Amino acid sequence: MQRKALILLSAVSALSLSVSVSAQPPAKQRPAVARPAAAPAPPVAPGTEAVIETAKGSFTIRLLPEIAPKHAALFVKTAKAGGYDDTTFHRVIMGGIIQGGDPLMKDLAKASQYGTGGLGLLKAELSDRPFVRGTVAAVRRPSSLDSAGTQFFVCLAPQPALAKQYTVFGEVVSGMEIVDQISTTPVEGDKAKERVWMKVSVREPAPSPRGQVSHPCRRGSCVARFCCSPWGPWRACSWVR
Repeated sequence: MQRKALILLSAVSALSLSVSVSAQPPAKQRPAVARPAAAPAPPVAPGTEAVIETAKGSFTIRLLPEIAPKHAALFVKTAKAGGYDDTTFHRVIMGGIIQGGDPLMKDLAKASQYGTGGLGLLKAELSDRPFVRGTVAAVRRPSSLDSAGTQFFVCLAPQPALAKQYTVFGEVVSGMEIVDQISTTPVEGDKAKERVWMKVSVREPAPSPRGQVSHPCRRGSCVARFCCSPWGPWRACSWVR
């Protein structure tokens, strides 16, 4: 009889514990906090240039926001934030291209991932701009047209097969001999065996006096769909010979 009373008391105690636990109000879940979207890069003024400094010398890229505004804006935003500083030209094809701009290059511990960083940020901005010596274009993933980012490459020779496949957003206007020197960097396959560090600074055009235009028209080419004209600030583009 006493044993039955103890068993009954144990069962009652377990039941009351179970009820006590289940009767506790459910824990309140915190509402998910939405992360603010990254601010878009400000537009780039025509004539903006980027100076690429390396141990072999420096060269200058004139950006082309007229044909690739988002790519030019991302390049300027990254450069001003120091995103290109202490990265290297990690891929080199002598007489073909030099490629750099991967933010992972700053971390020596991520050598196995070099060439994969900074991509997947932009959709393509394709144009009729030809791939000639000095063309600067955005790197993308081989499997996706819309996967460009901070990486870029410079052509050392015409590359017609790349037309309408990669976004052109700049052109080298001085220092191509330095690009040629960088392309002679010793390689293993197409991976540079030496680290050619870079530092990038942005040079923006000076404000123009009222009624004048500082847009860079040059002989032999028309920078975009518009060119300078002595008869007015803009006129329809025609090739300047």
